[in-house]
Amino acid sequence: MKAHTLETQTTTTPEKALNFLKEGNQRFVQNLKMNRNLLEQVNDTRAGQWPFAVVLSCIDSRTSAELIFDQGLGDIFSIRIAGNFANKDILGSMEFGCKVAGSKLIVVLGHTKCGALKGGLDARNIEPLGMENLNHLVGRFEGCINEIIYENEERSSANEDLLERLNECNIRKTIAEIRKQSSTLEKLESEGQIKIIGANYCVETGVVTWL
Repeated sequence: MKAHTLETQTTTTPEKALNFLKEGNQRFVQNLKMNRNLLEQVNDTRAGQWPFAVVLSCIDSRTSAELIFDQGLGDIFSIRIAGNFANKDILGSMEFGCKVAGSKLIVVLGHTKCGALKGGLDARNIEPLGMENLNHLVGRFEGCINEIIYENEERSSANEDLLERLNECNIRKTIAEIRKQSSTLEKLESEGQIKIIGANYCVETGVVTWL
């Protein structure tokens, strides 16, 4: 399997890019990894790169986008941050990936049992530990927590139902923020040049479900 070229990227539609990832995850789950010569792909991409997708995922060690979507060198831009949320720097990276480098798809990839979201639910317990930057990060999920938590519901990472509702809320909120905060990406999507979609990776099965 050779790396993507300018020609293959140019002829890839957002729907086709999505199918590449769906098919790749099916191979991953079935342990049928595509045969790739990675050193050959290093040579193929030495003059440039033509990724077909941008994937925003968590830093969780189990959620490497290249692995769970069975992709090779030069296939995707992989952006990773705890809790898979978007800030201006990440939005700038997405704008580069799509507007400048030609990617056709943005995927916001959350995952089950997310430690960053657990931290958001348990934030009161970590404040005394003095990790001011971590406290700032997990505080980003407060809006989603307030939106989805039921009256008198246990606010704790041990509440698995709440954790997974928070996971989906965070994915959808991140997508909304991408569209709201980047007129560049919103315009590309409205013109049909890209698609922005959410997905959820199950750390127990390896299966990606699409929102």
